[in-house]
Amino acid sequence: MARIKLKLGENEIEVDSRDFYVDNQTLGEVIDNISQHLPESQAKIVYGTTSSPTEQTQFGLEHLDDAEAYEPEFNEPKQIASNEIKSKLRILETGKFFDSPRTVTETVQQLREYGWATSPLDVSKALAKMASNKEIMKNSEENRIHYFIQESLVVN
Repeated sequence: MARIKLKLGENEIEVDSRDFYVDNQTLGEVIDNISQHLPESQAKIVYGTTSSPTEQTQFGLEHLDDAEAYEPEFNEPKQIASNEIKSKLRILETGKFFDSPRTVTETVQQLREYGWATSPLDVSKALAKMASNKEIMKNSEENRIHYFIQESLVVN
């Protein structure tokens, strides 16, 4: 599984390849296709070669700014600092992970699926702080704490 995230100014597109396979040979084609869905003036894919013939030309994710590549079946998760946890939890929230109640253990496991490793204690602290700031809901049931996002109801 691969995730491709393109940030172009204020625009951001994220593709989760659960349904298809992306490798370094098809990556350029996928990015070209994604960029066509952004305004024409904001998305430009630039292919270049290195000036030195001794340098090996690479055509993968390493040429994209802020690109993260993670395949859980092949790589170990990257250890993240406690000050990065909240931003990673926001990514899970965007992916609707917290639409149903989740425990700290489930959250830590999901972070690992995204390629980030951290301690359950740090995740628990971050979630508790978010709950105290009313950024996320907290529910205690059968001595287990669950965190979730409450959908706002629209009344006509």
